[in-house]
Parts: sequence; C-alpha cells; structure tokens
Amino acid sequence: MPKNGTQRVGVCGTGCSVQALVRIDDRGQMVLPKDVRDKAGLRGGDKLALTTVEKDGRVCCLVLTRADDLGATVRTMLEASTADEGEEE
Repeated sequence: MPKNGTQRVGVCGTGCSVQALVRIDDRGQMVLPKDVRDKAGLRGGDKLALTTVEKDGRVCCLVLTRADDLGATVRTMLEASTADEGEEE
C-alpha cells in the first residue's frame, strides 16, 4: 500500500485508488471528504455523472466523473475494455 494510505486498484487503469470510505445517510446523501474535493478541484454546484458497473446482475462499482469530462472518460474506459477483451481471446 502506498505511503498515503490509498490502495491502488487495477479496475479503471492507471491512477485509480481508494481515497476514502464514505457513509450514506438515511436520505441517501454522502459527503465527499474535503481533501478529495480539493484534489479533484470540485466545488459546490459542480455536476458529477454517476456510472455503475454491474457484475452477475448486481451493481458492484459506482464511479463519479465530472460531467464535463464524461465523454473522454467513457472513451478511455471503452478502449480499456476492448483491449481487455482482445487479451482474453
């Protein structure tokens, strides 16, 4: 595990890491930690797209992406998925 306490995961390519554990309250709301918001350059009112990943008919991953960056992020994820499928053949 890196010195900063984050754990690298190979799910979404290079640079993915677990930054924090957050709790969802009874109203379905959660708070993104300030250090994560600062690092991501997020401010109140910014829009995020919520993308889900399913495995065996169940949502296993939730990904938040800046709405402005969604197109480029989806393209990158699709390219990585296509590359992974090519390796399986």
